[in-house]
Amino acid sequence: MTVLKTSLRNFFAHKGRMALSAVAVLLSVAFVSGTLVFTDTMNTTFDKLFASTASDVTVSPKAAAADDEIPQNGRPESLPASLVEQARKVEGVKDAQGSVASTSVTVVDAKNKNVGPTGGAPTIAVNWTPNELRSVEIASGHEPRGPTEVVVDGATAEKHGLKLGDELRTIAVTGDFTAKIVGTVEFKVTNPGATVVYFDTATAQRELLGKTGLFTQVSVDAKPGVSDDALKADLAAALGGGYKLQTAAEVADAGRESMAGFLDVMKYAMLGFAGIAFLVGIFLIVNTFSMLVAQRTREIGLMRAIGSSRKQVNRSVLVEALLLGLVGSVAGVAAGVGLAVGLMKLMSSMGMELSTRDLTVAWTTPAVGLALGIVVTVLAAYIPARRAGKVSPMAALRDAGTPADGKAGRVRGVLGLVLTGAGAAALVAAARAAEAGPGSLWLGLGVVLTLLGFVVVGPLLAGGVVRALGAVVLRIFGPVGRMAERNALRNPRRTGATAAALMIGLALVAGLSVVGSSMVASATEELDRSVGADYIVRSATGQPIVPQAQAALEKAPGLDHVTEYKWVDAKVTDPRGKVSTADLAATDPTYVKDLRRETTAGTLTDAYGENAMSVGSDYATEHGVKVGDVLTVAFKGGDTAKLKVAAITADVGQVDKGAMYTSVSTVARHLPAERVPHSLLILASAKDGQETQAYQALKDALAPYPQYKVSNQADYKEELQDQVGQLLNIVYGLLALAIIVAVLGVVNTLALSVVERTREIGLMRAIGLSRRQLRRMIRLESVVIALFGALLGLGLGMGWGTAAQKLLALEGLGVLEIPWPTIVTVFIGSAFVGLFAALVPAFRAGRMNVLNAIASE
Repeated sequence: MTVLKTSLRNFFAHKGRMALSAVAVLLSVAFVSGTLVFTDTMNTTFDKLFASTASDVTVSPKAAAADDEIPQNGRPESLPASLVEQARKVEGVKDAQGSVASTSVTVVDAKNKNVGPTGGAPTIAVNWTPNELRSVEIASGHEPRGPTEVVVDGATAEKHGLKLGDELRTIAVTGDFTAKIVGTVEFKVTNPGATVVYFDTATAQRELLGKTGLFTQVSVDAKPGVSDDALKADLAAALGGGYKLQTAAEVADAGRESMAGFLDVMKYAMLGFAGIAFLVGIFLIVNTFSMLVAQRTREIGLMRAIGSSRKQVNRSVLVEALLLGLVGSVAGVAAGVGLAVGLMKLMSSMGMELSTRDLTVAWTTPAVGLALGIVVTVLAAYIPARRAGKVSPMAALRDAGTPADGKAGRVRGVLGLVLTGAGAAALVAAARAAEAGPGSLWLGLGVVLTLLGFVVVGPLLAGGVVRALGAVVLRIFGPVGRMAERNALRNPRRTGATAAALMIGLALVAGLSVVGSSMVASATEELDRSVGADYIVRSATGQPIVPQAQAALEKAPGLDHVTEYKWVDAKVTDPRGKVSTADLAATDPTYVKDLRRETTAGTLTDAYGENAMSVGSDYATEHGVKVGDVLTVAFKGGDTAKLKVAAITADVGQVDKGAMYTSVSTVARHLPAERVPHSLLILASAKDGQETQAYQALKDALAPYPQYKVSNQADYKEELQDQVGQLLNIVYGLLALAIIVAVLGVVNTLALSVVERTREIGLMRAIGLSRRQLRRMIRLESVVIALFGALLGLGLGMGWGTAAQKLLALEGLGVLEIPWPTIVTVFIGSAFVGLFAALVPAFRAGRMNVLNAIASE
């Protein structure tokens, strides 16, 4: 009880000094809790959606693509309409309804603006059946009753200002057709951002599937008392084995599985950044308790003199840490719920609608948040607590606040150098690795060891680096600058720990910047070297190019040639009998001009001959294939062909690495016309001297089809740079959390340092140091600490980035580019971070009463 009372008294006596550490715990726990709440909410949203839309048993074609895949020929797999009546006659069936659904559509308004989502959610065209009333209700108007009527979901109508009577044009592989809006629907559960349009059944069959009498699935409901599994078994016996049958639970599981990859990537990436924030927070907490213990040396000595044991003193500090962790974690869990709501709003602005009605806070979320926050805080305070327990009773006779040892111990220095050297060796091994797998392991080991090494050796480096920085940055400020330098050097261990917190975030920023810049530079270099086409036409969402759009662009004036590029599902059997899934690209012979592929054997133009193909060098090596061998190619939905290997392409670079090529005409011979894939992209080149006119002509030709984009090589490079830049900006935004915690560490260190030096500050003020000079001294001390951390972090990050790029060179990203403007900007920005962090401590120091400060002990 005495230990608890002492801990409570000390905790509340220093609550102001604990506040910033509590904020660090709060931010870290909030990020973890917010991530868990956000992903749980997304799971709840999709579970409700799947549960509301699935019938007891769903019958679909065996070859049907997954829900998140777009059919290559733009037509979903279908079933005969007669199957509906067959299903209705099965014992235990209450009702069966045929459904038509397609995601291979684009819907535009009267202004030719795409009303579909621009993010990951699809545009879905379906036929209206009574089953739809399970998940939606008509909000205005009525259901579609003919070929010129369409119903649209209310969220899309509101977002794009659509109203009853407006005309929508639907672009499908069978052609374009228009219809007027006769109704809107509202979802009974959250619609996660998809645009949904409804047509009558005959129109949906004709326009989406090419003819009537077909459905994409049959939804079957059971009579009361009949289980889903029993109904599934009865349907399988009655319909035969040519179909895929799923119960409602299985449909929900499949939908959940299709979303699992996306959700897991998001979840673990965000938890990774939360872990970084926790790591940075550890330095803040260690510094806070180390300084508090140092300032209370005399007090602890008195406690020891009157009978307190080492264990009691140790426990007293740990109880304070427990209280800090508890307060910060409770607040963090609450803030995490707010963060999750903010993330939901952000996702909504990006096209994925998530309703706060589905907000899910599982009991595990606060449990995990509290456990993490408390455990991390107590562990971080363990070393300062042990140091407090070692304070002897004789310390009661010494001045409080005696600074720690002026230089790092030899053991610490040797350990830091060993860790750094081992990490550097691992990074070198990663850079020289012959294979990506082992190289990645070396890279990970190198990053961890060098980070630990720099953290441990930081105090040893502080003396030399801070003096060097002081000579450049501080000496121009005269005596005030020299005092700031000495203050930073007074306790190298504290300076090193404070700078290490900032170092971690900036090292990651620098490393990712090097990797991102190198990726863009490598891709740009490869485009210049290998791509001969002037223009590329494609959809941002991966939709195939519909025939009417392709016909329009082929008529554009000023073009020398147009090249189709199709992706074909096939299985290839090598001469040894080994079967593998093929990356088979069907293109026109002009593709050899549009993409300059090196060959290790044969001539690529020969691969476009009758019943010929090429393979990649990796495949040829693995399967023992050489020019002249015959491979057996089984086309999905078509014939099995014998194709002769006419060329082996070199698998270097990123563009089409590993691709096998054959001609469009060869594919057309072995697939039914309706199964021939549409072009995923189209390449084109202009006639000499007509590049500008042809570029504009292509844009004009595709103006009615806003889902496609025409890019010349300059556009494509800019898009690539923008994509990498957007990804890096997201990462930088998440890393900002760690940097914010690091800034709090600088603030806390300075604030506690000011308290520790109260008497010293009073004496300096008494002998003539002005308030302005005092504030400047503290600001300069903060700046030099921040620059020290930035120098270590940026240097470390560039080492990581360089090693990572050398490893990526194995995958074709062979150009190393250091983004010096970014590095310099971050370094200069660190000085401003230091200035910002010193504002409050410098202001408080300037307001000290001189006489009270001198009298302070």
